[in-house]
Amino acid sequence: MPTAWRFFLAITIEAIWELIENTNTVIQHYRAATAALGYQGDTVMNSLGDILCCGIGFIVARQFGWRRALIIFFLTEAVLLIWIRDSLLLEIIMLVSPINAIRVWQMGH
Repeated sequence: MPTAWRFFLAITIEAIWELIENTNTVIQHYRAATAALGYQGDTVMNSLGDILCCGIGFIVARQFGWRRALIIFFLTEAVLLIWIRDSLLLEIIMLVSPINAIRVWQMGH
């Protein structure tokens, strides 16, 4: 598949996720499963920023190659876990199969 179509597909999937992420069902599940007790959903600017970051990430991964991009991804995840006790992988885990010990750790208890 040409790069332009892969880019379009990545942006489209991200935009669809942003719509799903901000439904009442997902917001309620997010509140119940994660440390984000008062989460109200993303602002429009946050969602647009996420879509922009998806595009930038696609370009970076394309330029660096999948191995270096994966290393950067995991390093970023590690920094976020240490710095703010949150990351993409952790959020996915907590949304799919919440673990109370992680939630307690995220809340700093």
